[in-house]
Amino acid sequence: MSDANATTPRVFIARHGETEWTINGRCTGNAEIPLTENGISQVRGTGEVLVGPGKLIDPAKLAHVFTSPRQRAVVTLDMLLGPTHKERLEREDRVTVTEDITEWDYGVYEGLKPHEIKESRANRGLPKWDIWTMGCEGGESAEAVQERLDRLIGEIYKLQTPHMDGKSGQPADVLIVAHGHILRAFTKRWLLYPMSFPFTMMMEPGAIGIMSYAHHNVEEPAILVGMAFPQTK
Repeated sequence: MSDANATTPRVFIARHGETEWTINGRCTGNAEIPLTENGISQVRGTGEVLVGPGKLIDPAKLAHVFTSPRQRAVVTLDMLLGPTHKERLEREDRVTVTEDITEWDYGVYEGLKPHEIKESRANRGLPKWDIWTMGCEGGESAEAVQERLDRLIGEIYKLQTPHMDGKSGQPADVLIVAHGHILRAFTKRWLLYPMSFPFTMMMEPGAIGIMSYAHHNVEEPAILVGMAFPQTK
């Protein structure tokens, strides 16, 4: 029997759609880079398949939505939910725009490609860059990122703890819309791993991931690595 089913609260993590800097592999933190046409298509496609009444992400079952303030995330959220559901959730004070889930502040690495960062560090006699242990020069440390993610996760625990047994009848799911690096960091912290833990993850632009809890227990946060979809009649 599955430990995490429809009665256990879930946290959906959504990465914004493709941007020009996504294509080029540039570090994109605070820069406001818009979605490409393909990025818009990615998000709309994800929304059509996975978001809506009776679908994986049912807006009526969302207890809260957290989004990064960067426009590429805000626009992605707007397209995923659609104006009707978004406006209802905002009226009910269930949407929070927060720096706690904004992308890692890359500091002097903003706008650079990985090979450019590697060359720059090598020219200065610095070791190979590992964001998970070194953070970013002139930007955020791994400790600073962990602090804000842990704060957000604490808020989510408070929202979902009353609904662990699925019997409250109230919306219990959470949706987070953010960025590639910070969502991978969020996943590590959700699973209680240190930032330095070597856990390799991939998340495509416009993709959705799912976190939940094992055994309906808030003290057992888990990643939902697969789920089944009932046949529609």
